[in-house]
Amino acid sequence: MTQENSEKLRALYEVYEQPMYRIVYAVLHDQGLAEDAVSEAFLRLIGKLHKLSDCNSDRTKNYIIKVIKSTSINIYRRNKKRFNSEVAIDEAMQVADPAQQSEHGGKIDELLHSVKEPDKSIVIMRCVKEMSWKDVAEKLSLTESNVRKRFERTKKRLKGEISDEK
Repeated sequence: MTQENSEKLRALYEVYEQPMYRIVYAVLHDQGLAEDAVSEAFLRLIGKLHKLSDCNSDRTKNYIIKVIKSTSINIYRRNKKRFNSEVAIDEAMQVADPAQQSEHGGKIDELLHSVKEPDKSIVIMRCVKEMSWKDVAEKLSLTESNVRKRFERTKKRLKGEISDEK
């Protein structure tokens, strides 16, 4: 990479990194995936630096918005299955209204009581504390893939228990 392209990339990063992150986060609602999407978008931009003139031009801004939207949609599609299947448990775990919490809190506590460690911690960190996969993995000294798999298995088991009760 030439010195000129390196400086252009640095300028683009300084101007657009935060707006890009906000766009991606609005689509993905996941800090780790949003950071990955911004990185991926900048990797895509590296190959097109010669086409970008002024960092502050409307043309450049529109192109970057197009790239980041495309990148975030691609990541969303790759993770669509995970997003769709997490919704039920996420909604069950994130009871905001105190009246609802007292009504559903016992059932949630009962369900979580049946889950053994570290799976219980994974569900709580992921759904209640809204921690990223990476943070959960680091906290529990496990790999990200192990944490994701444990979460999926626990979620499947809890869905089965919820279905059995209905």
